[in-house]
Amino acid sequence: MCYYNGQKVTRAEYIQLLQIEKAVKDYEFLNQSVTLAFDYGKIAVLKPRYTRDNFDIVQMEWSLLPGYVKNRDQVQKFRKGYKKKDGSWQNGYDTQNAKGEELLFAGKMYREAAIERRCLILSSGFYEWRHVFHLNKRTGEPKKTPEKYPHYIGVKEHSYFYLAGIWQVWTDQDTGETVDTVSLVTTRANELMAKIHNSKERMPTILPDALAWEWIMDDLDEERITQLATYQFPAEQMEACTVQKDFLKNEDPTVPFIYEDLAALHKPTPPAQTSLF
Repeated sequence: MCYYNGQKVTRAEYIQLLQIEKAVKDYEFLNQSVTLAFDYGKIAVLKPRYTRDNFDIVQMEWSLLPGYVKNRDQVQKFRKGYKKKDGSWQNGYDTQNAKGEELLFAGKMYREAAIERRCLILSSGFYEWRHVFHLNKRTGEPKKTPEKYPHYIGVKEHSYFYLAGIWQVWTDQDTGETVDTVSLVTTRANELMAKIHNSKERMPTILPDALAWEWIMDDLDEERITQLATYQFPAEQMEACTVQKDFLKNEDPTVPFIYEDLAALHKPTPPAQTSLF
């Protein structure tokens, strides 16, 4: 997770981060209700300038590519997998998301990017699935296959918010094409997200303004990078609703939909206070 992200910002709105404002009227790509990670398409990113005093709103390809992937043919194999000469199957790599706890592990392809190239992914909301094992009417036992209920999740009183990301430039060595690629950072689910994304209990690393600024602008040591990468946004500041299972076909996929066979989520309780932030 998270593989479905919204980036719908109207022309009347502004992106603001610690008093820095940018009108969005020149950015047509900031009008996407849903961006699908496995389409490997473009996603809106706040990329810090080298001066570290401002940022640019750019599009990056969602799925970080390491330098050893030499061309688009290898990109396809890297992402989708391929059949090896001995007939066995080599699985592909899902680099749309990167676990915050593991960013700096030795040998991880994310390590250098986490230290040197941190960014913010803009979100107006994201989607996740809650897995429920209903009872078999005949046996009374839980079914082996869960029913999946999509939820739309956002931050209360915010039309957009910031997700921690890391980026890396990739060059096609055959054509010379240069592309910025990005991974979304995830962390352990808070109380609300643990109930929604109950299959893996993960969530995007949502950063409030001050921490978002620190993430992209400050020179951070490895301890602080990991602290921010694993930050748990307060559950009581988030909101969620169920949406139709075929929400991708709807003009507005965020419209709430009530499932009669699904128990409502309980209201999250405030998390324990922490002195880290």
